Amino acid sequence: MDYSLHYYDLVLLAIISSIGVGVGIGSITPLSMTLTVALFGVMAIAFIGHALFINGPVDEVEDLSRSVDPEEVSEVLVVPQINE
Repeated sequence: MDYSLHYYDLVLLAIISSIGVGVGIGSITPLSMTLTVALFGVMAIAFIGHALFINGPVDEVEDLSRSVDPEEVSEVLVVPQINE
């Protein structure tokens, strides 16, 4: 089974990386940890904002009003089985 990175996987990686860079810079430079984590936290918030509002998970506004039948929920939440 091949796995490819999608946009939201990269967003999660960018959020974790930006906070990690803030911690790293705070620990190896004379800048305070609080300052660097806060500054790079703002960058993480920018990634989250882009993922939610610029490149959101829906294509059209009409997708937000689509109701899901209870029968469809089990189909969406099924975890794929890996055959060994």
